[in-house]
Amino acid sequence: MNDRMPPLAPEAMSEEQRAAAAELAAGPRGGVRGPFVPLLRSPELMRRLQKVGEYLRYESALERRLGEFAMLIVSRQLTQQFEWQVHYPLAISAGLAKETADALARGARPRAMREDEAAVYDFCSELLHVHGVSEDAYGAALAHLGERGVVDLIGLVGYFITVSLVLNAAHTPAVPRPGVEPLEPFPS
Repeated sequence: MNDRMPPLAPEAMSEEQRAAAAELAAGPRGGVRGPFVPLLRSPELMRRLQKVGEYLRYESALERRLGEFAMLIVSRQLTQQFEWQVHYPLAISAGLAKETADALARGARPRAMREDEAAVYDFCSELLHVHGVSEDAYGAALAHLGERGVVDLIGLVGYFITVSLVLNAAHTPAVPRPGVEPLEPFPS
């Protein structure tokens, strides 16, 4: 699979693209990588999306372990290799059990999740599959995350759907990480 939208050389960028790239590089991401490489083709969209992503990753109401877990759930559902390779080790280092992440990679519901992880898994799974959530899934998420956390979780799922679709459409290659197996496609 060829990278449809490879990194742009600085001399090939418009002034608006150079400014957007410099702004991104000055933030916590430190450079134009992953979904921001293809998104740079629309610098204003990239600016706005990266601000949403910056909030969701670094400032949201979600505990880091739960946010990373939700990112893995979306990555698995959309078979997004780049995001899986990035967020798998981040989730483990944030305290998610390797067995939980590995079950998710196989497309299975992890068995030994903490209560808050099960609430996030059920909420995200329902949201991704039926585009809504049951009273049970909502109630469990609300009990563990509070209203702000539930809204931030919905925003995180939506944001990661967007960047995963950008990466999938652009054929952005994953950067292999030691100990992180690529996702197998779901059967069609």
